[in-house]
Amino acid sequence: MKYSAIKELSTAEIAERIKEEKTQLTKLRFTHAVSAIESPAQLRETRKTIARLFTELTVRERANENANNQ
Repeated sequence: MKYSAIKELSTAEIAERIKEEKTQLTKLRFTHAVSAIESPAQLRETRKTIARLFTELTVRERANENANNQ
């Protein structure tokens, strides 16, 4: 998922998407442990997507804190 697409999501949608991606990552890890998966790059891409989602969530939280402090 591209960062530009993440910016268009609402905060609630980002939180929901984080849960979904974490679940998917867990499933991929179990599948990879049992037998080889088609594309091991999926693990890396899923981790990066989760990081992008957390980054946008943090940016929004800090912007909200700064708006409340002023």
